[in-house]
Amino acid sequence: MSGDLAARQAELVATLVAGGPLPPGFAAAPVEAARRALLRKRAGDVARHWPLLAAGLGADWPAVFVDWAAGRPTNGSLRDGWDLARELRDRGTLPPLGADELAGREAANRYDGRGTPRRRRLPALARTGGAVVVQFAGRVRLLRPAPR
Repeated sequence: MSGDLAARQAELVATLVAGGPLPPGFAAAPVEAARRALLRKRAGDVARHWPLLAAGLGADWPAVFVDWAAGRPTNGSLRDGWDLARELRDRGTLPPLGADELAGREAANRYDGRGTPRRRRLPALARTGGAVVVQFAGRVRLLRPAPR
């Protein structure tokens, strides 16, 4: 019986955090309300790690994040923000403040989109959306902000 309960719990968690199908025996409206609340909480957590990205999107931040995150399990706030920023960059919709922040992260760290970001040891230059950032001796400097 505990295996059955564990399987049902896993199905419910998948529905709440990864866009899985609604498990049998659960009412759709309360589960959807809980799922949306968790996505908003997740947006707040990501905004704390990516404040310029969130500020650049302004009032659209929660909706942009929730649309992007729906159906995606979390990889942690830092990586979720990084993945979203890269996707917005690729779509050409990354705001200038987000471009500055992404370029800074890319100069300071290596992140392949799968593993944990790792600090760079060697000097690095990153460009995103017109922003140019250099990292040298552990210090990150914005040389040119993205056009506003």
